[in-house]
Amino acid sequence: MAKRERGIESMATTGEETQNQARMHQEFGNKSLLRSDALYQYILETSVYPREPEPMKELREITAKHPLNPMTTSADEVQFLNMLLKLINAKNTMEIGVYTGYSLLATALALPDDGKILAMDINRGYYELGLPVIQKAGVAHKIDFREGPALPVLDQLIQDGKHGTFDFIFVDADKDNYLNYHKRVIELVKLGGLIGYDNTLWSGSLVAPPDAQLKKHVRLFRDSILELNKALAADPRIEISMLPVSDGITLCRRIS
Repeated sequence: MAKRERGIESMATTGEETQNQARMHQEFGNKSLLRSDALYQYILETSVYPREPEPMKELREITAKHPLNPMTTSADEVQFLNMLLKLINAKNTMEIGVYTGYSLLATALALPDDGKILAMDINRGYYELGLPVIQKAGVAHKIDFREGPALPVLDQLIQDGKHGTFDFIFVDADKDNYLNYHKRVIELVKLGGLIGYDNTLWSGSLVAPPDAQLKKHVRLFRDSILELNKALAADPRIEISMLPVSDGITLCRRIS
């Protein structure tokens, strides 16, 4: 416990960090569906950043300098996932879509020392940006990183009889494959285990009028998210809760 909590101390964002965040918000919009940037910043500065472990802060700042920074999971959502994993006593987890490993590091810090994370991403280069921080945090031994598409790995796990062996599975990858992921991970998560699908409110676009001016990537995957949400709502094997945290996360608890 002490090892995981090392480096957790009260810290405030610097003026430079605040300026960078303001620039990113102006260019991309913040990751939260809150329409008040000031209120979202209040959440970060009051609840998230003061409790953020030093390795998480370091990796967040490294990721903020990357041109694809909007792909990263938001700090408030990562804080939520870290607590959730502890509440369910997760030990064997999976992450589909890693990027620089910000949410992956939060998971690794939450798991016991003998916990394991199967992490998959098509780009190892992004993962290696965060790997030195993960190694310095002393949790790299918990991570089994696989470069390449996740679907063949999932199919192999099913073929190898790994049904019901994962406590928690987090999906934050190519949105047009979310339903394909669900067909497989529902078999791999244990009864009572959780699956988390990120971005299920998709920048609020799901209720936008037909003539709304949407960013290209938002319009491109909007139908995939709508299809996923409809399928999850109708799936009798799970209980669901769609939360307006960050860009929306849907938690699915497997019940059959």
